[in-house]
Amino acid sequence: MNKLIIIVGPSGVGKTTLARALCQKQGFAMAYEQHSERPFQTLFKQDPKYALANQMDYLMVRAEQEYILRQSDKPALMDGGLDLDFFGFTRLFHLHGWLSDEEFNLCQRFHTLTRSLLPPPDLIIALSASAKTISERLSARNRINIASSEDAESLSRFTNEWLESISEDQIIRLDISHEGMDYAHSVPIILDKIRS
Repeated sequence: MNKLIIIVGPSGVGKTTLARALCQKQGFAMAYEQHSERPFQTLFKQDPKYALANQMDYLMVRAEQEYILRQSDKPALMDGGLDLDFFGFTRLFHLHGWLSDEEFNLCQRFHTLTRSLLPPPDLIIALSASAKTISERLSARNRINIASSEDAESLSRFTNEWLESISEDQIIRLDISHEGMDYAHSVPIILDKIRS
C-alpha cells in the first residue's frame, strides 16, 4: 500500500486550502470532505436528530476513500479523514448531546473495526490557528458549517488527545495563523518531511 498523509485540525483552520496548495507542488491521489455531496449534512444542520446518520455517513465515506487511496500509485492526501471524523467530530457531537451514549458507542465500534482493517495514516499534518483566524475563515466559507468557531477549542483538545497516542515522528505540527492562502512557508516543510 502507498503512503497516506492526512491533514487534521478544527473546522476553518485551512485543511482543504493546504491540501490544494500541496497538490499544486506535487502529484497526490486526493480525497476531500465532499460536504455538498453528503446527504445528511443539510438535514443535520437543520435538525440534530440527523447527527447519527450524518456521522455514520462521514465515517463510511472516509473509510471508503482511504481504501481507494491506498490502491493508488501516488502518495495519498486527505483533508480531515476517518480518525478526525471520529476522534474530533464524533466526540464533539457527543459533547453537544447530538449523539447519545449508545450512538457514540456505535460510531466507536465502526471506527475501531474499520481501523483494524485499514492501516493508520503514515503522516499526520496537524494544523492550529488563532481563534481570530479560524473565526474569519469560517465566516468566509461558502458551505455548511456544522462546527462553529466556538467549537474550535474542543475540536483541538479532542484532536490533541488522539495525537498523544501517535508517535511524534509521524506528526508535523503547524500553527498557520499567519500563513497566506498559498501556504508558502508550510508547503516546503511538509514536502521535505514526505520525501525524507
